[in-house]
Amino acid sequence: MQTALKQGYVQVYTGNGKGKTTAAMGLALRAVGAGLRVWVGQFLKAGNYSEIKGLRKLGKSLTVHQFGAGKFVRGKPSDADRRAAKTGLERALTVLTGGRADVVILDEILVAVAVGVLSVDDVLGLMALRPPTVELVLTGRGVDPRIRREADLVTEMRPVRHYYQKGVCARRGIEW
Repeated sequence: MQTALKQGYVQVYTGNGKGKTTAAMGLALRAVGAGLRVWVGQFLKAGNYSEIKGLRKLGKSLTVHQFGAGKFVRGKPSDADRRAAKTGLERALTVLTGGRADVVILDEILVAVAVGVLSVDDVLGLMALRPPTVELVLTGRGVDPRIRREADLVTEMRPVRHYYQKGVCARRGIEW
């Protein structure tokens, strides 16, 4: 089994459609299956969602941490939101540069930038410090144009039709 990437890239999953986190978690699953070490940091999230339960079952090849206050940020972010995001950023930098992971997924980090708990420069700094053999995956709505320009791969999820429009609520195991 492969234990390291010869070349890593920066991937962005963004847009208003469903599937950004799902795409990143699918990549995590493939990476673990290939013998790669994966570290997932979820920004603005806290809770034992089905994705977290599933990821934790993958064993020691995948580590997941949440850096959120456990609620949606509406309006001005709280001090707790800012502290959690700063802790996540520091931990991500340590993992990214410390040789602890082949794939680093920073879920919802783009939303953390959009709501102002992290800056565009924070994310660009992570991108610039990424070792060449580490894959860095960034997810969330509202990617800043500067981050979009620096990324190697950008996928934009665009909603075409969604059953929410017919009154279907989020379902356990499918949306959460």
